[in-house]
Amino acid sequence: MKAKITNTCICCGTCAGICPVGAISMSTSGDRYEVDPKKCIACGSCINVCPVEAIVENHSDEKENQ
Repeated sequence: MKAKITNTCICCGTCAGICPVGAISMSTSGDRYEVDPKKCIACGSCINVCPVEAIVENHSDEKENQ
């Protein structure tokens, strides 16, 4: 299941640094990080490393692909 970054993100950048495929980057507004669902391989690395648990599994993405 692909990842989604919630509003509790503190913009520490830990997730972006751990992502093996570079799917996480700063949003264009510059106020939070976001996951590119086309690049995300659903490895869970970002979910496991987030210090504030701001990254969750994106269940809505799964429904859209069915």
